[in-house]
Amino acid sequence: MTPKLQTARLILRPLQLEDAAQVEPLFAQWEIVQHLNNRVPWPFPPGSALNYYRESALPAMESGEEWHWTLRLKEAPEQIIGAIGLFTGSNNRGFWLGLPWQSKGLMTEAVIAVNDYWFEVLKFPTLRAPKAVANVTSRRISEKTGMRIVATGEGDYVSGRQPSETWEITAEEWRAWKKQPPR
Repeated sequence: MTPKLQTARLILRPLQLEDAAQVEPLFAQWEIVQHLNNRVPWPFPPGSALNYYRESALPAMESGEEWHWTLRLKEAPEQIIGAIGLFTGSNNRGFWLGLPWQSKGLMTEAVIAVNDYWFEVLKFPTLRAPKAVANVTSRRISEKTGMRIVATGEGDYVSGRQPSETWEITAEEWRAWKKQPPR
């Protein structure tokens, strides 16, 4: 079962089917999807969020293969502002944040909370996150949270084939990063 998590400013609430209606118009924007894996359809067809939740995300949560949260400000807990997920396999974390809430450090808070969950609760030894080199914001979050590049190549994204990097951090590296003075 995916638990509710909290940070200084955020509530990370486990994904629910009824979240799709609020998520779809927020998510279906080129600035958000362009650097995501090309499994995301574009243009984003109506009902895609509901279908993804019902057919993929919620069953994977039930089976213990994925953990998904919606992001909400503590000051407005009914409004979804983004999402973050953890996955078994070769891509262990993904996230997106609505445009009005970007560049405020909110996703870094969410990443720290889910990294803690990945390493301290789920007890996985390594977290990997492939991403497009052009996804500068995501790369910055990985840098700020102690990750390092372990592989380069090309990947297929909504915006087409692009150079990509795989970022990684081990449980030991994560625990050492957390002991550092605040950044």
